[in-house]
Amino acid sequence: MPLLLVVLVVPVAVALYVASTFIVLLVRQHLSPLRSLPGPPSPSFFLGNLREMHDQENNGLVHRWSSLYGPTFVYRGFLSGCRLMTTDPVAASYILGRAYDFPKPDFVRDGLSDMIGGHEGILVVEGEDHRRQRKVLTPAFSASHIRSLSPIFWQKAVELRSIWLDIISSSHAHPHAPAPPDPLTPSGSTAMHDQPASPTLSRSSTSGQSSSFLPNPFSSFVSSKVAPSPDVNSTGTRRRTRMQEGVLPTSEKDKPDTWSDGRGPRVDVLAWFARATLDVIGEAGFGYTFDSLSGGKESELAQAFGVIFSTARKFRVLTILQVWFPILRKFQRQPTELKEAHETMHRIGLGLIEEKRTEIMSEKSSAFASEGNTDGRDILSVLIRSNLSSDPSQRLSTSETLCQISTFLAAGHETTASALTWSLYALASAPAVQHKLRAELRSISAPSLSSPSSSESSPPSPYPAPSAEDLTEIFTCQYLDAVVREVLRVHSPVTSTMRVAAHDNVIPLSPSLSSPSSPSIKVNKGDIISIPISALNQSVEDWGEDGRVFRPERWLHDHEGQGWERRSRVQGLWGNMLTFLNGNPINGNRACIGWRFAINE
Repeated sequence: MPLLLVVLVVPVAVALYVASTFIVLLVRQHLSPLRSLPGPPSPSFFLGNLREMHDQENNGLVHRWSSLYGPTFVYRGFLSGCRLMTTDPVAASYILGRAYDFPKPDFVRDGLSDMIGGHEGILVVEGEDHRRQRKVLTPAFSASHIRSLSPIFWQKAVELRSIWLDIISSSHAHPHAPAPPDPLTPSGSTAMHDQPASPTLSRSSTSGQSSSFLPNPFSSFVSSKVAPSPDVNSTGTRRRTRMQEGVLPTSEKDKPDTWSDGRGPRVDVLAWFARATLDVIGEAGFGYTFDSLSGGKESELAQAFGVIFSTARKFRVLTILQVWFPILRKFQRQPTELKEAHETMHRIGLGLIEEKRTEIMSEKSSAFASEGNTDGRDILSVLIRSNLSSDPSQRLSTSETLCQISTFLAAGHETTASALTWSLYALASAPAVQHKLRAELRSISAPSLSSPSSSESSPPSPYPAPSAEDLTEIFTCQYLDAVVREVLRVHSPVTSTMRVAAHDNVIPLSPSLSSPSSPSIKVNKGDIISIPISALNQSVEDWGEDGRVFRPERWLHDHEGQGWERRSRVQGLWGNMLTFLNGNPINGNRACIGWRFAINE
């Protein structure tokens, strides 16, 4: 009898749970004040407008919708639920500046936690946990500390430059040879090589993809072997190139010839930038050497993250159902390979933490702060030092520290690699800008740009570290600064962000963009809000009719004395744009904590 009762009761209970959840969802959507706002028609009850939004960065969808329905409108999500989208700068600043009133939706946080291997990273936590973590982490991202990491950025930049010159030289010697293999494509994959060459770079392409969900930056490490670096010869020793010797090409005769058919050597720059920035975040972030540029070894940690990222990004119906039925998360089983990857990450992470703690507690730790020494200056070392504080508010637990390691890896290198790729694309598309920038950089008289460093006690280094004077001269290049700002405005690595109302709220609108009868918008608890960062960064109202055009001169003083310091209506963290978001310490500062790291790199 009890078994029969269970057989009868369980299906009924499940059916009631499912039905009640759907009813509550539909009632909430029906009562949402967002239903009164204009918006595009929904082509599907189940998927709403989500399918056509998949390629929104390439098809100008947000700009088209804004012109038709105004800066603040609704689109439809799953089950045709109303979602608010706004390009109104006042509304966007209000929402992002009150991060604890408008946190990330649970399904976004779950997706991020899957990618970074835990729910305790600063990208995922909310409320008081986020405020405490940000307070602990902030000193590791101070201007002076990031500046001390510049030699690591410098070394990897020079190393990458020499690799590319070797690729060019090799291609010139064998003009009809196939392009070098993509270093981030697993062995045996021909997907990239089967695609026809395209003259333009699109955000939906493999080499240019950028989205609010991080792509898998560790895909190349899932395979058993990675492609060898072209600057390593058959004996395994690194060839010194003319660039490593500090010689910059300054005349036409120094430039490589193109192939006979007019095409020059082809390099997948995103693949190489991903390797360089991975090396940078490994060393500058927590003192871990990936050696991904040199291809000298396979990183066990990178392989583990490759599995985690590729698994987390797979589309599953269960993932969608978990948004509506949170109880299903309790019954989710991890694949064996994913479980093993998490164990690897946990083991190596604990080892790094213990190693740093031992170094800091040793008598030798005092040498870390010596001039020109970057040992002990990685972000993890700074974090461990803060964890030794007697103040509990200045400490993170071991599990929280582990999550920060994976967070730095996930968010700290793919976005920078994407920004660097778009930088070269923008410069290649604007030869006049490229010529002007190169002329400014060649005017720099920094000694370490022209000759390698050497001393009586050590052999010459192929990667001379910049002096403080060198860095000052580089960082004060006005046109270089303008180019960096313009790239990050036009080609924001993270193109949109999503928030949810934690409680009923009223969002103010710009007086110039709203009607006198509707100066604000009411949202109910649970209403989802999308903020298209790229569209706001390219707003015609803020940046003029050429707001979507790459023009670094807009950041320089014009004939009216106006330049980048003019106030935009968008209250962004940096440069009056939302590339790094914004925020305030009282009600939630969710702006990018590593923005100085990214700009410096």
